[in-house]
Amino acid sequence: MKQTRLFLLTLMSLLMISVSISADDQPIPVNQLPASVTTFAKKHFPKQTIQSAEKDAEFGGTEYEIYLSSGTKVKFNKRGNWDKVDCGAGAVPATIVPAAISKYVKANYPGQIITKIERDGSKYEVELSNRTELKFDSKGRFLKVDR
Repeated sequence: MKQTRLFLLTLMSLLMISVSISADDQPIPVNQLPASVTTFAKKHFPKQTIQSAEKDAEFGGTEYEIYLSSGTKVKFNKRGNWDKVDCGAGAVPATIVPAAISKYVKANYPGQIITKIERDGSKYEVELSNRTELKFDSKGRFLKVDR
């Protein structure tokens, strides 16, 4: 009986510690962002400034999210690479979008702009100004459309 209580107490303590370590996004000063994040913002959004930033420290690394003066939101993964760029109603900079995806959108959706791009290890998802969502593989080959 004592061993069961000790086990449960230990388990609950570990659970509480893990919850406190993996707290949700927390605001941080812009000057505390990693160089890779600020370099990305300066390269792809040279006329904008980082207005605010958040970090999400989890086991295995820290993720960041920045908010630019235009309202653009950019999420970065634990390796410091962008995962999602959301420009609201504005266009995602062409320097971020793989050439094959840009070419496909221009050919098949003339007059539309890419307002959001998201990637995981093997796929890209873009949203156009008409809210059409397109999915591509890691090489930028079209997979499907979600309406």
